[in-house]
Amino acid sequence: MPQPLRVVVWSTGTVGRHAIAGVDAHPDLELVGVWTSTPAKAGIDAGELAGLGRTLGVVATTSRDELLALAPDCVVHAAMTDDRVFEAISDLTELIRDGVNVVSSGPVILVHPQGTLPDEMIERIHAAGREGGASLHVNGIDPGFANDVLPLAMTSLSQRIDHIKVSEIADYSTYYQPVVMKDLFGFGGSLEDKPFLWEPGVLSTAWGPVVRVLAAGLGVTLDEPLVESVERRPAAKDTSTVSVDIAEGTQGSVRFTITGTVDGIPRITLEHVTRTDAGSDPDWPAPATGDGCYRVEITGEPSMTVEFSHHGEHGDHNVSGMIVTAQRLVNAIPAVVAASPGLVSPLDLPLITGRGLVSTE
Repeated sequence: MPQPLRVVVWSTGTVGRHAIAGVDAHPDLELVGVWTSTPAKAGIDAGELAGLGRTLGVVATTSRDELLALAPDCVVHAAMTDDRVFEAISDLTELIRDGVNVVSSGPVILVHPQGTLPDEMIERIHAAGREGGASLHVNGIDPGFANDVLPLAMTSLSQRIDHIKVSEIADYSTYYQPVVMKDLFGFGGSLEDKPFLWEPGVLSTAWGPVVRVLAAGLGVTLDEPLVESVERRPAAKDTSTVSVDIAEGTQGSVRFTITGTVDGIPRITLEHVTRTDAGSDPDWPAPATGDGCYRVEITGEPSMTVEFSHHGEHGDHNVSGMIVTAQRLVNAIPAVVAASPGLVSPLDLPLITGRGLVSTE
């Protein structure tokens, strides 16, 4: 590239802090601004917020206008969106209307909104992109690479595909997201309670785009609606997590699936097995190694299984989960900036690699 792309990181939380580090490490990118929702963080150097042990000469601000005045080529949007989906969609739409490309970790419904969001809402996003000449790409690890690019790449080896299953199997005890863990998933709450996530149709809205993007990538038309299943189990003992304390008998684990069928036959399934105690529920799927993994299983000719796990240098699988989420976005920036304006699907982008990141030490 003739010069680095100018990048703003939007949020300094569990994903945003790693995005700051990722942009700083990328030879084709230049960090020019950081947004924070916390007034106490305003004026603090991005290197300190990211825990890099050095300053970067870029300080955080709470001002949207101040950041747009920097004329960034792209925003890495890593703010929490699970509890404000439609407000976040509006925020992202306005950014691309203002001519700023965006890569974002949410709302995950935008990974592939066709069949989930109304067509007119999707067209409004595309129209905003055309107006501003900018693109929006939502991705990460799950929903994201682990259940869109990876399984679709594996199908390039297939002669016949009978069924695809993509799974996240993880212990969430070290996952710091109190709103997600307590309010959305209901961990630590009574099994008699029914958090919003378990209401009929919500899973298909949140994770259905994963099933639909796989179907689109394979040229498959799914039956409607998608098929949901949920099994919640009580904790066998008192358990302390970084997000919520879980008393014995309250919700301690959950297993859910969303399945796309064709003529009534299951063809594509997303599964999550989420524990807060790595040793619980031994009859449920478990990682081959460690406390968390992503698994792709393709039944057909041939049948194939791939499982991968990740661990950061200074943290467990939940910490590195935030890193891989951030890096999937950071490394996609050049391709997204070069893409046609509007909402960009994983199916629209070329191969994304870690180009320029091989260590020289």
